[in-house]
Amino acid sequence: MTNPPNTTDAVQQLIRAGAEIVQSGLALASAGNLSIRLSADRFVVTASGTWLNRLDTSSFSVMDLDGNVVDGAPKPSSEWKLHQRAYQARADIGSVVHVHPAHALLLDALQRPIRLVTLDHAYYVGSIGRTPYYPNGSDELANTAAAELHTHNCVVMGNHGSTTVGDDCDMALRRALNLENAAELTYRAILAGNGDIDFPWDAEPHLHHA
Repeated sequence: MTNPPNTTDAVQQLIRAGAEIVQSGLALASAGNLSIRLSADRFVVTASGTWLNRLDTSSFSVMDLDGNVVDGAPKPSSEWKLHQRAYQARADIGSVVHVHPAHALLLDALQRPIRLVTLDHAYYVGSIGRTPYYPNGSDELANTAAAELHTHNCVVMGNHGSTTVGDDCDMALRRALNLENAAELTYRAILAGNGDIDFPWDAEPHLHHA
């Protein structure tokens, strides 16, 4: 994790990320939620019901890792446990991006693996974890996603969304964008009759692949 930002800087980063997420089609309306770690035991997360392209300084809650709201909006996102468990699972995580990418979710529902096609996919995504469907905001959803994050930076949660993490917000968002781009290219390849395309891992053995 890079040096954690102060709350004001973190909020501005999340406001910019929210606008880019909606513009890129990764989330619609109030779907999705974002967070940045502020310290070893605190993070700022989007508040309940916020639209990612309409965020302002009042759209965030500051929480501790025990699940208490310590500042900001009194009601955090219903998915706050997802962010809490991610930060508890890995001390290197500086930001969590949870969105609802259409192609990634469609392929998962079709039980078709997302293929990493480009160098960016291989570098930023690397490998993809998966969880079955669990209800929104549930302990099961948060715990299973956090377990997958022990070995992956990108996790697809069945019939729900994706969670990507990074040492900062830009990296978590970059991974979300590349995960969905990989899914879209995989879907196009399936339509073209070849769903088994893959990145030439042997040519780049230093890249992580699982």
